[in-house]
Amino acid sequence: MSLAPDYFQKLVESSPDIIIAVNRTGTIIFYNDGARQNLGFTQEEILGKDVLEIYPSSEEARKVMAAMRRGEGGGPGKVCNFETVFKTKNGERIPVAISASIIHDAGGGELGSIGFAKDIRGIRRRDQLATLCEIAIGLSHEINNSLEVLVNQLDLLQKYVGRVATDEEYVVESERLESVDQQLKNIQAITRRIGEMAEGGEYGTKEYHDGRMMADLKMPAAPKAEEDAQPGTGASLEGLRLLVVDDDLGVCCSLKDLLQKERCVVEIAPSGRKAMELLDGREFDLVLSDVVMPDMDGYAVYREVKKERPGLPVVLMTAFYYDKDHVIKRSCLDGLQCVIFKKPIDPDRLKKIILDQCRKEESQRL
Repeated sequence: MSLAPDYFQKLVESSPDIIIAVNRTGTIIFYNDGARQNLGFTQEEILGKDVLEIYPSSEEARKVMAAMRRGEGGGPGKVCNFETVFKTKNGERIPVAISASIIHDAGGGELGSIGFAKDIRGIRRRDQLATLCEIAIGLSHEINNSLEVLVNQLDLLQKYVGRVATDEEYVVESERLESVDQQLKNIQAITRRIGEMAEGGEYGTKEYHDGRMMADLKMPAAPKAEEDAQPGTGASLEGLRLLVVDDDLGVCCSLKDLLQKERCVVEIAPSGRKAMELLDGREFDLVLSDVVMPDMDGYAVYREVKKERPGLPVVLMTAFYYDKDHVIKRSCLDGLQCVIFKKPIDPDRLKKIILDQCRKEESQRL
């Protein structure tokens, strides 16, 4: 069924693609609304003008005509999805895929040509994103393989340092190894984020330098309820039952005051033996113990807690770099997993350590 001429005219004029027809001398004789929207010229500005007005150079125009004459569209005088470049009214160059035909009269003479062109910037961007997605997933996979080796080797190195380092060296080197371990965890989190972004196809950007943009690889913040902004909710210590063990009563009381401000339930023990008595009849979420004490040192406390309450985390604290009784080293070699830090205690670090041991999910949001 053939289309009525007026219907066909409206169909062509309303097409969102660029449709332009030229006569045999290259003068534009038809220019639809899709061309106006894409190129910016009005019909009054472009009709009757040379077709070179929409090309960045005469060479580009000749390249399209040569492709048509070679029949790259499957037949003489035709081109199909041939990639070229058009120039907009404001001078911007846009990549297009053009399908065009040379129009002949009844006697075979050339009357001109008509071309249908599509702005392919969006298509190219999608193709680039698909390629980048494949690269990101492959990169994440390969990095994670290397990270696995590094994590395993770091674990072996930590055990080796524990065996051969002097006590003074161990306190310092263990913190360095802890820092390396944390950075490895950060890299692992970033590679996970890259994989999630690649699979989800969504990502944020931020300005890097001189207006250049870069992907934002930070994990998206978890949505917070209104009450999370209030003290004692969200990533907090509220409700945790803690046992503080130190033969210095001043340290016990100051830590109790500090932790109670975080809405913890705090019991104090001035000795290791008193701590064992409290543990015998009460439930706790964590034990915070001094290393050097007269009756039971920190290692003895840790060993006893491990024996009686295997799942109860213990954090050891010390004011000394020199550990003459090997308490820190022996505890770590015996499986102590938590961070060992030195008095005086930084409140923010103390909170992070306790959260790491008791509430890992909340800790990761800090």
